[in-house]
Order: sequence, then structure tokens, then C-alpha cells
Amino acid sequence: MAIIDLDSELDLNDPKTQFANCGFQATNIATAISIIERMKEENATVFLTFTSNMVASGLRGIFKELCKRKFVDVIITAGGSLDHDLIKSANKYELGDFSMDDKKLHEKGINRIGNILVPNECYEYLEGFMKGVYSELSQKENMTSPSEIARKIGEKTKDDSFLYWCNKNKIPVFCPGITDSAIGLQAYFYKQKNKNFGIDVTKDMGELAQLVLNAEKTGGIILGGGISKHHAIGVNLLRGGFDYAVYVTTSSPWDGSLSGARTNEAISWGKIKNSNAHFSNHATVDCDASIAFPLISCKFLK
Repeated sequence: MAIIDLDSELDLNDPKTQFANCGFQATNIATAISIIERMKEENATVFLTFTSNMVASGLRGIFKELCKRKFVDVIITAGGSLDHDLIKSANKYELGDFSMDDKKLHEKGINRIGNILVPNECYEYLEGFMKGVYSELSQKENMTSPSEIARKIGEKTKDDSFLYWCNKNKIPVFCPGITDSAIGLQAYFYKQKNKNFGIDVTKDMGELAQLVLNAEKTGGIILGGGISKHHAIGVNLLRGGFDYAVYVTTSSPWDGSLSGARTNEAISWGKIKNSNAHFSNHATVDCDASIAFPLISCKFLK
């Protein structure tokens, strides 16, 4: 077992070498990097999933860069991710702390996500933007899909947005729970005057299934849990599970939650394949993604 030697230069461009023999979650980060390397070496179709709060954070920049470089092939996320990506292309969030007076924040029209502050004006911008999006989509057909909404936002937003690069590089964005978001709420408001308009959340399932079934191999980079995680591992049941999977989570498995479930639990469902190879095809990193994922990503984005 090795130690991290601060007498020599700590090279964060190569955390796998630095962390592999350190122990604890450092070793799991190194294992995760190795698994992602195999995904890419074997030309696996790479699914990246993340939760909405991560897009509110600085991780949005990493997601954008991965999409810009075509490092990932499919995005699955929650509706709030589209909210934050759209808003942050035109507005800045502020940094606060976890112990602020929330009553005073509410009185000032400021919403808190952990230690990130989002003024109400941000959602006023989203409201105006989405009216234009829904107007254009409804001229094409009455029933749209979450991926079509994501593409249309990508067409109309700026190049600091992951949706912009997904649209430009033809990376599909699937958002099965899109109505649970500010964008979903605006769809409801738009529908009041346009009764035939609607979002068919099943419309994307055929395209997603074909991506899974036509892939020689699939790899999952699963950040956090919830609907984003389950939609990815669930659809991979169609092929007997992900060939490779990396989870990053802070949730506990002891309450039986999907968010806290480790990769080995997914093997019991057939959502990740049980590899008999001498190397692991799956790993769980127990760490805040805002810490772990930059360390993992710097290996591939240097």
C-alpha cells in the first residue's frame, strides 16, 4: 500500500496513479477512472446521468466540456437540469452558505440550493424563453417529447450550455421526469391557451431502447440517483445490463433507496452485467460528485 507523497509533485492530471493504492474512496476513484478508460477503449456507448442540483453547481462546466468533446453519447437527467442549464446561460447564481436565514432569503426573492443562491428573476427569464420554445415546437406538431424540448433549447441558447453542445453534436438528452421542473410548469401554462399541445414522455423510449440494443457495449457514468439513474440502468435491462458502470453517490444503501443502491445490487436485477474478467467492470465512489467528478474528469479533459 502506497502513500500520497507531498514531497513530490501531486499530479491531479493523473489521479489514478496518485490514488490507486491510497485506500478508502481515493482507491475507488482510481478504479472508476480505469473503468471509464475501458469504456472508451472498447468504444462503448457512454451514458452520463446526473441530478439537477449538479447543474446548479460548477459541474455544469464539466458536463458542457464532455458534450463538446463528444466524450459521452447519451445524457439522461432530470427536468431541473434543463432549467439550470438554460438559466445559467444568461444569469449568474450566487454563492452563500448552508446556514443562511431562509426566511430572509424568501423575503428577498432568493431561493437556496445548499449553499447556492438563485434569485427569482432567473425563473422569470426561463418563463419568457420557454414561451418561445413551446411556440416553435407547437407549430411543428402538437405532441412533443422531452428530447425535442432539450434540442430546441440547445438551438436557442449559448455555447456555455451542455444543451447547446448536445444539440450541435447530436447527443440525445432524455428527461423522463421533465414535468417535475420549471420547464414542465411552463408547459402547463402554455397548454392553457393551446389545448392540443402536450409532452409525451413515452415518445423518447423507442429511440432510447434502440440506442441500447444497437450498442456493442454500454457504459454508465451515474452521478447521484433518482429518476436519472434508474432510467439509465432500467433501459439497459434490455441488453442484460451495462457492460461497465461507475456510480458516484452520497446516499446510503441501508434504507433500500435506489439513490443509495450500489453497483453490485444492480447485478441482481440484470441492470449491470456480472463480469468474470480479472478486472472489475463496476465501482461505486462514496463521495460528493462536486469533489469526485472533477478528479475523475481531469484524467480525460486535460
